[in-house]
Amino acid sequence: MGVPEKLAARMSMAERHEYLRARFSRRTMIRGGAVTLGAVTGGAFVSGASARATVATPRTAPAAERVDGSLVAPFGRHLAWGNDPRTGISVSWQVPVAVKKPFIRVGAHPWDLSRRIGAEVRTLHTPAGVGASGDHTQYYLHAKLTHLRPGRTYYYGVGHEGFDPAEPHLLGTLGTFTTAPAHKAPFTFTAFGDEGVGYHGLANNALILGQNPAFHLHAGDIAYGDPAGQGRTSDTGFDSRTWDQFLHQTESVAKQVPWMPAYGNHDMEAWYSPNGYGGEDARWTLPDNGPDRENLPGVYSFVYGNTAVISLDANDISFEIPANLGISGGTQTSWLEARLKQYRAAQDVDFIVVFFHHCAYCTSTAHASEGGVRQEWVPLFEKYTVDLVINGHNHQYERTDVIKAGQVTRKLPIGGTAHPETDGVVYVTAGAAGRGLYAFSAPDSYEGHEHEVDSVASFVNTKDGKRNETVTWSRVRYLDYSFLRVDVTPAPKGQRTTLTVSGIAETGRRIDHFTVARRAK
Repeated sequence: MGVPEKLAARMSMAERHEYLRARFSRRTMIRGGAVTLGAVTGGAFVSGASARATVATPRTAPAAERVDGSLVAPFGRHLAWGNDPRTGISVSWQVPVAVKKPFIRVGAHPWDLSRRIGAEVRTLHTPAGVGASGDHTQYYLHAKLTHLRPGRTYYYGVGHEGFDPAEPHLLGTLGTFTTAPAHKAPFTFTAFGDEGVGYHGLANNALILGQNPAFHLHAGDIAYGDPAGQGRTSDTGFDSRTWDQFLHQTESVAKQVPWMPAYGNHDMEAWYSPNGYGGEDARWTLPDNGPDRENLPGVYSFVYGNTAVISLDANDISFEIPANLGISGGTQTSWLEARLKQYRAAQDVDFIVVFFHHCAYCTSTAHASEGGVRQEWVPLFEKYTVDLVINGHNHQYERTDVIKAGQVTRKLPIGGTAHPETDGVVYVTAGAAGRGLYAFSAPDSYEGHEHEVDSVASFVNTKDGKRNETVTWSRVRYLDYSFLRVDVTPAPKGQRTTLTVSGIAETGRRIDHFTVARRAK
């Protein structure tokens, strides 16, 4: 039911999208082939916040028969920071069928949930014949909470007509979240990429919850609803119902830990919108301070404590998987430089962490390194002395030495310390969250099992195809399931402030650790 391969090869993603829309009948495609966005009825404690449609041509999903709301339980709760984590957060969830008057209750105590705020409904319909999906409608609900107090823990419950989380028998459905503190304080965050649905994702999530992170970064390839990952309408195997399983799987963490995704190649679902992100727009409410919300909704930034975090969309600059290559027309890179300059000059920001999907430096035999990232962004990382870059895409753990201009400026052994202000940047591939593992051309080398080699044979994806290279920067390699833990320790002005970065295996064993140190502002 997709675009013929020969024709697709000559078409952009937008052209393929239009072709597919035209091919489906008015009944099956225009009835519900894209996202329907409503309006938020209120902010947290201030009403009147409104949602901007993120899909250029919304479609209306088939009319749904509503059932008794008391028989329908919400699931898949997931949080995300607003533009300022001290005062804003978004709560999102899902219901299996249409419900009436969805809402959220929020308060400082579980017995005080009198503040009731209406929720926005985003209906996502996938008609039969799109990939492996049956005719399937998903109902995602969102509430933006604003004007919160910094450093406060709030209780919340989500519901609808017939299901009120404030009722005594439903108090067990309540969740909590804690806003960022007003001042610098120690905190922990976690990160990984390439999760999908399955046992290993569940196991990593359980360990992550035990780290008590302030937030979690997901470096793309989130659920794998599209297992082909080429961003084409001809991708086979797509199943929108995978997202139902994924949001249920991650709820134990994401209902209390803001879950901040960047978008990878498997997150481009070309059936919903020309940029492939119509489905993502239905599922997530992310900070809206990026350069191009229409084309790049997964590009944004936020500051937590003394650390600025930037999410980028590497599909925009990927030579390897070019479905969205050049979609921003260069605006993403321009925005990145402006944001890096701003954060490096800010007196309340010591560290800058950047995360995205495609790897700047990796020796995996599957995807290895992305030349578009090296060409467009690595010079900016070095110019503004970015402290840590986190990637996914390659399903394994790999960590570099300190790199500048493609060369090792400082060997960074396990337990070592990097100084970005003078040395360069450290890159970590943390793509072993749950999907099938890849391979290395060199032996594993990790904490307690070190096997150093002088060089590693690899390749980089360029606009002219793969180019072989021999590299000396591959310091730690671990071929099993894992995630990243980062402990941030602020310090008084002029003293040493640190990021302590640890690779943690699915077994709980530490496989790597190093420190990034700076002089606090």
